[in-house]
Amino acid sequence: MSFSISGKTAIVTGAANGVGLAIGRHFVRMGANVVFADMDEKALIHEIGDEAEKEENIRIFAGDLRKKLTIANLLSATVDAFERVDILVNAARQVMETDPLDPDDNSVEELLQQNAMTALRVSQAVARRMIKQADGETGDPIGAIVNLSSIAARRAHPDLLAYSVSSAASDQMTRSLAVALAPHGIRVNAVAFGSVMSASLKGSLKDHDEMREAIVESTPLHRIASPGEVSDAVQYLASDAAAFVTGQIITVDGGRTLIDPAAVAAH
Repeated sequence: MSFSISGKTAIVTGAANGVGLAIGRHFVRMGANVVFADMDEKALIHEIGDEAEKEENIRIFAGDLRKKLTIANLLSATVDAFERVDILVNAARQVMETDPLDPDDNSVEELLQQNAMTALRVSQAVARRMIKQADGETGDPIGAIVNLSSIAARRAHPDLLAYSVSSAASDQMTRSLAVALAPHGIRVNAVAFGSVMSASLKGSLKDHDEMREAIVESTPLHRIASPGEVSDAVQYLASDAAAFVTGQIITVDGGRTLIDPAAVAAH
């Protein structure tokens, strides 16, 4: 089977910055048609605007995907530009702190909406389009959906309660959709990652050597991942090389979830 995604059409949400942007750019380099979708129109234009004007295989779409009409418009824009959609990457994710003892804290609801429900609604719409464009044929692979998740789904931190809950919900959504869509030839998987050296993390680590050291020390491979390492994993799951892989959460964390944090602290 081939790892190639050349000629396929992909929608990447959360594509104005961070890992989503890295995945979209990686897919373009691999020859895919890519729709970069995000609610931050200014960031999209800043990062991709010039390329979208020059390159035939790049489009940008700005809108709030928590709204059903926006999802419909995204699909219409994709089909108008490239006639079909073969891959969906749900990379739109948000992190916020939670006060676990504050009954007025609504971070759990907000992140469930942003990190799980929005991805579910986009996946449902894209899956219906994939089924329609396959002319009713079943059994053969007709599309791939890849969700971005986090190792926070398996780790507990009181300040990140909402993020952990929403990540765990995303993982179970991935498994459930995989079973539901398998008869239609649509595979659904996820990539769960830890610390990735995105622009935002670089900013957070600037002048914070202790934070950087803590991340490195808690990672068996003793470094922080590059965005490209997440992109490679997403490409694998989106390609025919993963034709018999569905409902899986691939962890890209350098072994971080294998270590007991207390053991690291003891050293």
